[in-house]
Amino acid sequence: MTDYLETPEGRRIAYARTEGQGPGVVFLGGFRSDMQGTKALALEAWARATGRAFLRFDYSGHGQSSGAFLDGAIGDWYEDARYALAALTEGPQVLVGSSMGGWIALLLCREWPEKVAGLVTIAAAPDFTEDSMWAAMDAATRDRLVAEGQIAVPSDYDDGPYIITRRLIHEGRNRLVLRQPLALPFPVRCLQGTADVDVPQEVALRLLAHATGPDLRLTLVKGADHRFSSPDCLALIEATVEEVLTPPSPAHPD
Repeated sequence: MTDYLETPEGRRIAYARTEGQGPGVVFLGGFRSDMQGTKALALEAWARATGRAFLRFDYSGHGQSSGAFLDGAIGDWYEDARYALAALTEGPQVLVGSSMGGWIALLLCREWPEKVAGLVTIAAAPDFTEDSMWAAMDAATRDRLVAEGQIAVPSDYDDGPYIITRRLIHEGRNRLVLRQPLALPFPVRCLQGTADVDVPQEVALRLLAHATGPDLRLTLVKGADHRFSSPDCLALIEATVEEVLTPPSPAHPD
């Protein structure tokens, strides 16, 4: 069942919440994705089966939430996520961030670490507006984006070309996470496919090298693509979330 939440900025956010024990799990979707995606629904089914609290939602301009996608930017979607966590969850949560959702999750970890019990990223795409979109443009394309306010970019997926707006690029520069210290003082598991052409594994390696924390691990899955939604990948996501939720056993002396 879909419910709706009004944010302080006046955006209407669609969400689905599963009651259960804490720490809860919150799924943060990707760029142009919605909460009806394969990974979100698989995690919801897992949460119901295990009695775990779970939240999935649509950023503004995505899925069933209000607003136009082209009006949005990273900061808007971060604000949506932060307010959803504040209004709809109790206590620290395990964040599961997919692609852009990994960037949003890292912003939450940086700005509100006491709300985070653990982090699982799936093909995380931190700083992609700068390091992937802007970096891939030649000078003429950058000039056109600045002058016209938007450009169309071909997509490898079924929904055709997508639009990059000037605001998406410019506002994203205020939200970069790989240019300053990034402390992650809780269990962190990064999942990444080696066949991902949208977010190459070098991004995961850069994140692992940049972030600091007592328990950071990266798992590379040979042949997995950006969707990371095969039955084996979904099972790995669930097992990884369970690992983050399981307190470590006391160390035994050698």
